[in-house]
Amino acid sequence: MESGSGTIHENAADVVASRDITDRKISDKAFKKSEEVYRSIFENVVLGIFWINQEGRFLEVNPAFAHLLGYKSPKDFLKGGILGRQLFVNDEEAQTYYDLINSYGYTVNFEAQVYKEDRSKIWMSLSTRLIHGAAGKPTVRYGIVEDITPRKTAEEALARKTAELARSNADLEQFAYIASHDLQEPLRMVASFTELLARKYKGRLDSDADEFIAFAVDGATRMKQLINDLFTYSRVGTKAKPFEPNDLNEAFNHAAGNLGVTVKEHSATITVGALPVLMSDKVQMTQLFQNLIANAVKFHGTALPQIEVSAEHRDDEWLFSVRDNGIGIAPQYLERIFAVFQRVHGKKEYPGTGIGLAICKKIVERHGGRIWVESELGKGSTFFFTIAG
Repeated sequence: MESGSGTIHENAADVVASRDITDRKISDKAFKKSEEVYRSIFENVVLGIFWINQEGRFLEVNPAFAHLLGYKSPKDFLKGGILGRQLFVNDEEAQTYYDLINSYGYTVNFEAQVYKEDRSKIWMSLSTRLIHGAAGKPTVRYGIVEDITPRKTAEEALARKTAELARSNADLEQFAYIASHDLQEPLRMVASFTELLARKYKGRLDSDADEFIAFAVDGATRMKQLINDLFTYSRVGTKAKPFEPNDLNEAFNHAAGNLGVTVKEHSATITVGALPVLMSDKVQMTQLFQNLIANAVKFHGTALPQIEVSAEHRDDEWLFSVRDNGIGIAPQYLERIFAVFQRVHGKKEYPGTGIGLAICKKIVERHGGRIWVESELGKGSTFFFTIAG
């Protein structure tokens, strides 16, 4: 029995040992396979990968990292003995990067300028993680880098263009303001004297003279209106008031009150829903409603003008609409009508300078919104605009 029992125990031990060896072989094989997969990714991935110790010395980099910095191979990069901090162009960016690593143990898409082998500069995005050793102390860092120079170059170019456009717009607004302001006095004199000439000499000269004087009076009057409208347009940006909470019901009521005579003359009907309180320029919002309602009354059809004003909240903005039953707008003019001095109809049919909707567009855009129109000839138009809120 003892001899048999010993044999059984010896056989069991052999089986366990055999299984241990088999498991170890399987484990070693899996580890080797895993190492091969990692090495393949490390060598062939298009993103740069690096390992670096706590002293800032690179332990290993992949080919993509070396090529990113202008080196032929990882070996060429490593033999230079470059420290991590030496790659940074800006010392403050380097300090911020290391502060983040030491404080949080990682960085995600940290953007910084670095030097290439020829001392040219590129922009990198670094995602890095700190690895802790057995004692819990940080030992090495590994990271992934990406060349973001094309994006940063595009962003810088866009920023320059935006700044140039802002300066250009400011210059144009200032020019328009100064020109319209300074032209008013001489134009007032011309208009006054041509009107005086018309009153004093009408019928006392021949018909040609009367016609010529009438042309001069009409031209001076239209020029005066153009200058006044240009003055108003320029002030949207140069003399605007800061935003504050405003009840747009009050702005609408002021606008409707200013148009009282016109509305009565055309027997127009205006209905309005509840309007919100928004951060806005009250004077400009009044002007916005006034211009849109005045247009709706002016461009009426054979039926009496009916105008509906409403607002509804959508996501993080308010959508306003001003609907009319007027003559409508042809499709090819739907964008053009918001440009300065663009007219769809002749001045004899519908008087005006063609700047009212341009002023509306500028007011809406100053408030962070957009404006557009939907229309059908003979069936009316609906002007929409949005305001943040």
